[in-house]
Amino acid sequence: MEPTRWLTHDEHRLWRSFLDATRMLFQDLDKQLVRDSGISFADYEILVLLSEAEDRRLRMRELSDASTTTRSGITRAITRMEAAGWVQRAECESDKRGAWAELTDKGAATLASAGPGHVAAVRATMFAVLSPDDITVMADAFTAMRDHIQLHRRSG
Repeated sequence: MEPTRWLTHDEHRLWRSFLDATRMLFQDLDKQLVRDSGISFADYEILVLLSEAEDRRLRMRELSDASTTTRSGITRAITRMEAAGWVQRAECESDKRGAWAELTDKGAATLASAGPGHVAAVRATMFAVLSPDDITVMADAFTAMRDHIQLHRRSG
């Protein structure tokens, strides 16, 4: 058995600050969206994912995999958003057990209304403290991390 390779001081500092910054960022963005638009960060993320998808629809499983929400959380969120008229479910023609979540025009309008305030909050809480060089370095690093994780998920 290989001995544990503990994090260095700088690795630990990066790991903890990443966790703290991410948690606080999500909390602050959620508060802003609820306060200004009556929509949660999780619901906003789902609406964005649907708006970017082909035909404004995704399978429920794909939606869960692409979001920060669990599969059971996606089911509850879609039920809530369906009641609000933001999404509708549709049966999957090729797989009767599967279902699509589709963005409605009302959901697209809700997203468009919430967008400007959300973007302003992202700029104020994240980008205000970063230089253009910081943004490039961080974008490259997080893209590499994401790609690495995706590769290992597919192969393992």
